[in-house]
Amino acid sequence: MFETLGKKLNGVFRTLSGQGKLTESNIRDAMREVRMALLEADVNYKVVKDFVARVTQESLGAEVLESIKPSEHIIGLVHRELINLLGGEVAPFALKPGQMNVILLLGLQGSGKTTFAGKLAMFWKKQGWRPLLVACDIHRPAAIKQLHVVGQGVGVPTFDMGTDKTPSEITRNAIELAKREDKNLVIVDTAGRLHIDEVRMDELEALKSSAKPTFTFLVSDAMTGQDAVNSASRFNEAIGIDGVCLTKLDGDARGGAALSIREVTGRPIYYVGVGEKSDDLEVFYPDRMASRILGMGDIVTLFEKAQETFDEEQAMEMAKKIKRQSFTLSDFLDQMQQVRKMGPLKKIMGMLPGVGQMLEGQDIDEKEFGRVEAIIQSMTPAERNDPTILNGNRKKRIADGSGTTPQAVNALLTQFEQAKKLMKMLSGGAVPGMPGIPGMPAPKSSSGSNYQKPKKRKEKPKRHHRR
Repeated sequence: MFETLGKKLNGVFRTLSGQGKLTESNIRDAMREVRMALLEADVNYKVVKDFVARVTQESLGAEVLESIKPSEHIIGLVHRELINLLGGEVAPFALKPGQMNVILLLGLQGSGKTTFAGKLAMFWKKQGWRPLLVACDIHRPAAIKQLHVVGQGVGVPTFDMGTDKTPSEITRNAIELAKREDKNLVIVDTAGRLHIDEVRMDELEALKSSAKPTFTFLVSDAMTGQDAVNSASRFNEAIGIDGVCLTKLDGDARGGAALSIREVTGRPIYYVGVGEKSDDLEVFYPDRMASRILGMGDIVTLFEKAQETFDEEQAMEMAKKIKRQSFTLSDFLDQMQQVRKMGPLKKIMGMLPGVGQMLEGQDIDEKEFGRVEAIIQSMTPAERNDPTILNGNRKKRIADGSGTTPQAVNALLTQFEQAKKLMKMLSGGAVPGMPGIPGMPAPKSSSGSNYQKPKKRKEKPKRHHRR
């Protein structure tokens, strides 16, 4: 997400850092590039204009121009303004305890409302709430069946009354049922609109008036850019919304909708869909998203994902093994499989500060996981516990059994040793299993990158050691 915008902004910052001294002229040149980057990202024109004006004004202050590292000051200013643009210090969305919560989902057709309803239900089910999905899309063919399928997928019941009743009647009956069955969260999936100017909004107005929802969310497709912003404005004017939920943000390399909606509508973004799975839903934090855009990583979200994935006792035992130097290839495989549960590897690695820039233009081979798994599972228990016994014949047998080559076996063993060293160094606070992950390309060195390849990690000594 935001890949194109992030690359362009980091290119501007690299140019600034190469300047011996910042002047009003090169600052304005840089801000012109920032302006173009934001416009190309499909950010609202007025939003871009105001954003660049604020950053330019502060960049020309004496504190920045006379500082030792003025480019870092400007990066800090851009970071701060991006946070404000994305919503500033927005309190995370929370349901109201001790009462029935009704969430009304609105949106255009194709925005992903029905799928999002399931993700939201699963999200709050994990928090201990008891949700009920309500099918109020009485116009789209198979919409009711689709919601039932989504509900079954996340283990949440779905209520419908067919297509003969009005959405208001359906919702009223659903709330009554929820009270009888001790549910405390009702999520209403409404009919999508082809275009907000082409349909009557009275159905939604009547539904909102009748159901008196606790929260009304607009579900928008992030990839539609300014169309998402315009529909948010119109829905807010016609019906009134409490917040926006962006779907398909993982496929949006530009980010125009996310960067414009709060400024244009005055309504915050609360959730973002970042994948196709039922648990691919994230709470939207402006500060974390701004850091991701600028390649600063998102270590907080990474640790939250790790806490959801890794068993605490298992992680503690693994840390002890690392310190005792008893970390085996079986443990390595277990850690690797746990990391896979956290999501696509490039997405996970991009949350580490600086790594996103290192991975620019590089592909991470997710299939490498399968090859590594096959190699380790082709070993005997003794070989997994003590790889030093692996001679040429053993390696050939393992390669044949895994459908790989002896060279691939050697590469894994080298990677395993590197992982053990790195994990021992970082065991005090690192996410378990993150270093030395198969498929991770070697970091590229670049004069414009803040990353410097450690001198100790040279290839020649390693090749000599393997011989």
